Amino acid sequence: MSDRMSRNRSAGRCTSIFSIAAAAVLATACDGVSSTGTPGSDGGLGDGGTGDGGLGTGTLTAPERCTAITKSIQDSGFGGKVTVSCDAKYATVTSDTYPDHVKMTGITGTNDQVPVPAPGYVSPITLSPVKGAKPISIDAALGVAVNGVPIYDYSSQGTLDLNVYDPKTDTKLIGELDQCNGHSGRGDDYHYHAAPTCMMAAMKNKGPAAIIGWGFDGYPIYGNTNPDGSTIAAGELDVCNAKPDPAYGYRYHTSDVHPYITQCLVGDFDLTKAPRVSPLSKQGGGGRPPGLKPPGGVQNLQLVEDVSGLRTMTYVHMGQTYSISYKPAATAKCWDFTDKSYSTGGVIQTGTYCR
Repeated sequence: MSDRMSRNRSAGRCTSIFSIAAAAVLATACDGVSSTGTPGSDGGLGDGGTGDGGLGTGTLTAPERCTAITKSIQDSGFGGKVTVSCDAKYATVTSDTYPDHVKMTGITGTNDQVPVPAPGYVSPITLSPVKGAKPISIDAALGVAVNGVPIYDYSSQGTLDLNVYDPKTDTKLIGELDQCNGHSGRGDDYHYHAAPTCMMAAMKNKGPAAIIGWGFDGYPIYGNTNPDGSTIAAGELDVCNAKPDPAYGYRYHTSDVHPYITQCLVGDFDLTKAPRVSPLSKQGGGGRPPGLKPPGGVQNLQLVEDVSGLRTMTYVHMGQTYSISYKPAATAKCWDFTDKSYSTGGVIQTGTYCR
């Protein structure tokens, strides 16, 4: 895990407290400034309007945005696995990136990577956003869903030329995404490249007014419609799949067509803070080799989990069944692997790999 992902953020910390006794009321205290009460389930939004909230800042103060971020996670029902803490500049969302819903099922363009939890993964969300001079494309996650899973752009090829759509790199189009619009990257980390449909269906507050995630630049992500349920007109979203919002400054949306979800950041963001999941390291030295992509695709790919913690991904390629399985090792944050995949030529290889 990179230093920026484990950096101590205690200085000027803002603590967000969710009170069960107070139902859905949050109290946020930050640097001696307190803010009680929160936006409603739609963040006090309506359908958006056309103003940019003053160069993308919106009307919320930093403590209020911290409260809104915390509330979006608590209201969604994922507060048991995802935590939020705030300092003067950022809300830090901490998770293990491993969702409870079905994973990997339906992928045809596998790269022989499997989803392994990444405990302590942190996502920094700007609390006082400002619209940037131009959109930012990142060779990493652009934001995080309310269940703590990172959100990437539609491509798996790094930074994008935002003026050119390349269908050959469209993860959804070429079969790299599962039925929930996620897959595992080179770090064996699970993340989304399009609308997190399975997560959205499981949200306690599901509906058009529910925030489904946050861009690192501080702007929320909604589904295919405006928060009031009205239709978003063709051409209304910009190149990043965003539009102005009176409360938050801007907001992102998902869509059924490319780019599916935010493909760039509208607001300023310190790229050195972009979190990444490092590849697994092997006990005794080395790392887990990058997987190969079976030519022509695979069939019947599925990931099965049992109560012991054993997880097994299987698929069929050219009539042969391959598998990758792993289970928790004796050492914390480590997993014992048994790999009989296309990448190993169907030969069993074993090893213990750690975060």
